[in-house]
Amino acid sequence: MEYLDLVLNKIEENRDEQISCLQELIRIKSVEEPAKGDMPFGEGVHGAYTYMMEKCSREGFAIKNADNYGGHAELSGSGDKVFGIVGHLDVVPEGHDWEEDPYGGLVKDGFIYGRGTTDNKGPMVAAYYAMRAIKECGVPMRDTVRLIFGLDEETNWAGMEHYIAKLGVPDYGITPDADFPAIHGEKGIMVFDLAKKFMPATAKGLELRSVKGGTAPNMVADSARAVVRDTSGAGYDMIRAQVAAKRNKNHVTINCRGIGTSFELTAEGVAAHGAKPEAGKNAISVLMEFLGELNFVNEDAAVFVDFYNQHIGYETDGHSLGCGFSDGPSGKLILNVGMIDLDHEAVKLTINARYPVTMHAEDVYEGIVPVTDKFNLGIIKGKNEDPIYIPADDPMIVTLMDVYKKHTGDTESSPLVIGGGTYARAFENVIAFGAMFPGDPDLMHQKNERISIDNFMLMTKIFAEAIIRLAGETE
Repeated sequence: MEYLDLVLNKIEENRDEQISCLQELIRIKSVEEPAKGDMPFGEGVHGAYTYMMEKCSREGFAIKNADNYGGHAELSGSGDKVFGIVGHLDVVPEGHDWEEDPYGGLVKDGFIYGRGTTDNKGPMVAAYYAMRAIKECGVPMRDTVRLIFGLDEETNWAGMEHYIAKLGVPDYGITPDADFPAIHGEKGIMVFDLAKKFMPATAKGLELRSVKGGTAPNMVADSARAVVRDTSGAGYDMIRAQVAAKRNKNHVTINCRGIGTSFELTAEGVAAHGAKPEAGKNAISVLMEFLGELNFVNEDAAVFVDFYNQHIGYETDGHSLGCGFSDGPSGKLILNVGMIDLDHEAVKLTINARYPVTMHAEDVYEGIVPVTDKFNLGIIKGKNEDPIYIPADDPMIVTLMDVYKKHTGDTESSPLVIGGGTYARAFENVIAFGAMFPGDPDLMHQKNERISIDNFMLMTKIFAEAIIRLAGETE
């Protein structure tokens, strides 16, 4: 490959600028907000989008904008086909307890810190600099290469739907929004609520007035808060003692304090991506376990607490809820409780489930109905993304695996099936490829998200060769 060495050298020449670009992009807080004017996902997301589109335009890439719902920059090829690199610039909320500013872009000890460094700003910047090096080195391209910027991947994908409707789809491509090596399957992803209205308490005593926790369905809740009130006048000394005993015995982070005539309980957990809830600790489950040790006079709320602890608790495979399914290609179902909103009138529990590739969302609903019926819980069906699965011997996967192995020396890893959901679901013949390397800590959706600068540069080189191998005129 006569051009490859030139491209790889050019990537190294651009190293400092590439790092600076990601730092600047991280400093733009691109968490989705309500639409404002011509900014359908709020000012922050629009700011990140504008930053990248203007950068691409200055470097001579042709750009197209789908009404600020998304857009692309492209490097023209001699043929009719389009190779797409699809990713996103929006991020999940930062959560709590960062050691560094989540929007500071700090470089420290060989890492860049900030929300989005790995999911997905870092890989998109790497893909941009791979394309830019190819352009600067004059590599002849058979197919047009299109870098596609999604803007609401972490929420509803309405932006990508609008983009596709207006600007069409690539013929094939990658999305650098998962793991290395290549991904040949993604579990189905569904979000649903379990809900119930409560009858008012009829006796005096300890009432559960509210429980709130979590910020997104696809994040393990790192904090939760409950408010209780004793209408009998007995006070809260007993609860204080129970909090102290549990904290000292089980190293559980639960705190309490009086707030007027009521009493507040807070729990801390460890955030993680909803696709890997076992990597975190759900604060909602921590708090519900403690609430299960109290005696509430509002019976419906007490029954719901019992339901939670019996049929969800700390499980992440849905077994006790009735949906503990698994299959050979993709393994077990993954279940994450993302949010809870309970008051004295009702409760809504938001659950994110990732189900095996050979199953359907309705299989999950059918599995949980016996349990939800027993507790008189309603099921409110939400978003569903069907699973995707292609054979590991698909030619594009074979090529991507070859490029990955060449640059990493990793000859042991095989194509993966993941629980995460990527834009591969929105297109035909798009494969998730990168950008987290095997063995690296997964800090997506977690505090202290960061990217290794060495890995940042390595993924850029991997993307560059993949583009040349798949879309270039040279072999």
